[in-house]
Amino acid sequence: MSTFDELMREVMATADRFGHREHVRLTWLAVRRCGTAGAVELISDGIQQTARYAGVPQKYNATVSRAWVELTAYHMDEEPEASFEELVTHNPGLLDKRLLTHFYQSRTLASPAARTGWVQPDVRAFPG
Repeated sequence: MSTFDELMREVMATADRFGHREHVRLTWLAVRRCGTAGAVELISDGIQQTARYAGVPQKYNATVSRAWVELTAYHMDEEPEASFEELVTHNPGLLDKRLLTHFYQSRTLASPAARTGWVQPDVRAFPG
């Protein structure tokens, strides 16, 4: 079983569905296990593979995947020992699916460049 599959199993053990909160929890687990750079690769590869398997490869967005890892990791660095619940309590923006619109224009995130690779924020830079 892959690391991604192990982490997905852990997330889904306490969830009814895989929604945004579960996505953030998966990202939190990946950063804890692999560090930020490793989590970017793990999450990106896992989600891309899952989207292909589900027959919706167009739903994968490389920039969105990396951005969520980077933002989650940034807040994790502020309180390295925090549990997931503490992390989202102190950083409720992580549970807002629209958080990336503070950093990106919608058309930028929807662009082919963002879907296939990393695009820098074009509204304002990430913290840190």
